Amino acid sequence: MLSRRRLLQGAGAFILSMSAGKLMATEDMIPLWPDEPPGGGGPSGKVNISLNGSWSNIAIPGLRRLVPANPNGEAVLIAAGGGYRWIGMGGEAWPVASWLNKLGYTAYVLSYRLPHEGWQAGSYAPLQDAQRAIRLVRSMERKVHLLGFSAGGHLLGMAAARPDYASYPPVDSLDQIVPSADTIGLIYAVVTLEEPYTHTNTHRMLVGDNASSTEEANWSVQNYVSRHFPPTFLAQADDDNISSPHNLLIMQDACRKQKVPVQLIKITRGGHGFGLGKAGTPAAIWDEAYASWLQTHT
Repeated sequence: MLSRRRLLQGAGAFILSMSAGKLMATEDMIPLWPDEPPGGGGPSGKVNISLNGSWSNIAIPGLRRLVPANPNGEAVLIAAGGGYRWIGMGGEAWPVASWLNKLGYTAYVLSYRLPHEGWQAGSYAPLQDAQRAIRLVRSMERKVHLLGFSAGGHLLGMAAARPDYASYPPVDSLDQIVPSADTIGLIYAVVTLEEPYTHTNTHRMLVGDNASSTEEANWSVQNYVSRHFPPTFLAQADDDNISSPHNLLIMQDACRKQKVPVQLIKITRGGHGFGLGKAGTPAAIWDEAYASWLQTHT
């Protein structure tokens, strides 16, 4: 049973998202946990929303479900980036969710805990949320596709690569569901935390500036890719100076070694954090390619 306090806090976050997102779809908010997340701690109060629509102060991790008028029976779980310091809802999650709705997909937007906001689970807090979110969506939908951007791509990549990893003790019967996915899309994602790619905020927030090579390897997605990893779609700009384009080349190589179907879209220009990409720019090509790729996995 969800506590009254957490239900009220969740409703407040939902109202904020409506005003910030301005999305035209049937929406509801689904808290991830029946009460306190594993380990407890964390901030209190309402979600902080910046001028560009980025979220922080995630007191209640949850899913925002956006159902199109004519759903096609499949769902996409979206995790926006922000280097685990905030979540880029305005620039990534909401526009992408709206676009997917137009294609008939039910979109689930994940608001996950940020490690530096006082959670006892620390770096494991967002991974716990991602695993729980996949279980929730899996319990409600026929097919579950994952779509992550930047640090959100790292998060969903880790969750997809380690479905059997128990990042938290079981809370209820939902945790008997294996958090597996049918496909995964990684858009300018952070994949590796290993040298020489240790400059990212993802690295800083998860393992710190003085991390050992073992810690860096433990939080690098490519080290967990197996033949059971879902079919993978990758897209990144060649001029990305935040998440080196080598991240997705590393991921492509890991998939190929395990014979996981993988498609890589290389974009000439776009930098980092372009979301859907501005119309008429090279960065605007990935969405149609991704939509066509999803069709092949329907």
